[in-house]
Amino acid sequence: MLSDDELATAEVVGTELIRLVRLVDRVQVQYQAENPDAVERATYILLVHLVKDGPRRAGALAEAVHSDPSTISRQIGHLVKLGYVERTADPVDGRATLLAATDEGIRVFNENKLARNTRIAGMLSHWPEADRRRFGEMLGRFATDFEDYKTRAAAPTPTTDGPHPARS
Repeated sequence: MLSDDELATAEVVGTELIRLVRLVDRVQVQYQAENPDAVERATYILLVHLVKDGPRRAGALAEAVHSDPSTISRQIGHLVKLGYVERTADPVDGRATLLAATDEGIRVFNENKLARNTRIAGMLSHWPEADRRRFGEMLGRFATDFEDYKTRAAAPTPTTDGPHPARS
């Protein structure tokens, strides 16, 4: 059972997350309006994975972004049309297709990453360095726990006879 303090903290975190998601959505809509050739966020995430992780089959890419292969098919088609991604035969199984970021896709990724990092650095520039580093660490920890929560919540809970996992 969660304590009142844990629930109160969750209320603050939840409220701020909702606020942040709305702000990010607003910036995304404004960016899309100002840049008609911009790709949707869900489509761009596919390019990010291909640049960072290298060529992959569509099924592996869908799994990496927690999506269905049929869902990413249209998005990949758009990235191919833009010249950001190419389809090639899988050297291990010529019947299968690998998706890979093109040089142009890598350029777009790097350009967007620099612009994003410049904006974030500007937002946090008035924070002490220790706070900026700690925020990055805590945000990463939260994102990992958010991603893993469903799996952890479904796992059997320890009994009173067995060891209890330590809280981190």
